[in-house]
Amino acid sequence: MTEGKPWKKLLLFAVPLLIGNLFQQMYGTVDAVMLGQFVGDDALAAVGASTPIFFLIIVLLMGIAVGAGIMVSQYFGAKKREELSNTIGTSITIITIISVAMMVVGPFFTEIVLDMLSTPKRIMDESVLYMNILLFGVLGMAYFNILSGILRSLGDAFSPLVYLIVACLINIVLNYFLIQWMGTPGAALGTVISQGISSLLCFRRLMQMRNIFDMKLSYLVPKKRYVSQILKLGIPTGASQAIIALAFMVVQPLVNGFGEMFIATNVIMMRIDSIVMMPIFSFSNAMTVFTGQNVGAGKMSRVDQGMKQGAVMAVAVTLVMVAVIVIFSPYVARLFTQTDDVVTLATHLLRMVSAGFIPLTVCMVLWGVIRGAGDAISPLWGAAINSVFIRVPVAYLLVYMLEKPEALVFSLLSAWGTNTIISIIVYRMGRWRNKGLINRAPNKEPEGDITEGDMAKIS
Repeated sequence: MTEGKPWKKLLLFAVPLLIGNLFQQMYGTVDAVMLGQFVGDDALAAVGASTPIFFLIIVLLMGIAVGAGIMVSQYFGAKKREELSNTIGTSITIITIISVAMMVVGPFFTEIVLDMLSTPKRIMDESVLYMNILLFGVLGMAYFNILSGILRSLGDAFSPLVYLIVACLINIVLNYFLIQWMGTPGAALGTVISQGISSLLCFRRLMQMRNIFDMKLSYLVPKKRYVSQILKLGIPTGASQAIIALAFMVVQPLVNGFGEMFIATNVIMMRIDSIVMMPIFSFSNAMTVFTGQNVGAGKMSRVDQGMKQGAVMAVAVTLVMVAVIVIFSPYVARLFTQTDDVVTLATHLLRMVSAGFIPLTVCMVLWGVIRGAGDAISPLWGAAINSVFIRVPVAYLLVYMLEKPEALVFSLLSAWGTNTIISIIVYRMGRWRNKGLINRAPNKEPEGDITEGDMAKIS
């Protein structure tokens, strides 16, 4: 990432990441399609009611993974073997502790939280069971997030892609049998097993890269300096995503208030939206790794060059995805259900929300750069402002005034627009340029104990 044409490096990194993210989304999408076809709309609604809670859990884990990834990319760019080894070992230990705590404590609160979200009694039992199975398997999901993030921060976007494809195929096969046998719980069980397999494959690949870092027991013992850095970067990142997830949870009673049919419609929307958003998040993550490695190498001018080229590519890809969703959303929606009213409403709302994807793309590219430089606080403020002060109040106000599902889409578009404006302001102010972990004069070649030959072996 620190040599060659930025657009080419970003594209070569983002394409495997995009394909991997698309396959990642297939976990949930395949679940939803098979549940809708084999079990019915109530099963879709049960998954939809659980989704905001599990999304909150995953983003907290992803926050730690992103924080660790920023450190890994900067220390790798600076060729600091000792710091890199400590970061990797500490990250694995932290994510283990957090995941085990969630597995033990989480199931005691599942039904309470679902009830707080006004989940219909008719789907409550299925929602609780689905959620608890995912909680029991959260360790495998957490390991995949942290290990794949480390691999990508080291410049290897291909291996996580291969492992994700393998796991996704396993998930499809498992779901085909488990959903017909067990119903909704089978979808959760298939996801847990396949995610666990992908995490094991990622760990195996990481162990093959010990030419650039060391994996010893001493590095797994958390050290204050690295724990502090990971949490300093990870907690704001996780918190920013958690705020967005909490906003979804606070808005969920509005969704539930429109009845089971709209809950099922909302599941279809979220699945399709998440697929369309994958290029956006792929380029954002690519910008984070690109920025981290170049900040570590002291190449700030290259960061600006990469941002401009990355933004152009990301917007171009998003335009294509928007065209696809506008044209083909009715046909895709019918994969999930045969209920005409659900298909019609999902198509209408999807076409509305597609108007916000371009500003969202610009926003995510800029936040990717800012976060990769080591500034995790600014994205947190952006998330807080657009979710707490825009998304939730606008949603409740418009639902009260309009009494139509379109109000929820308008609130989402308002939040995305606000966040885009904030990201542009923060980027242009430039304070994020001084947040790197390693103090070095700009554009000065790093001096470390990882050789160019060792770095080349990764690619």
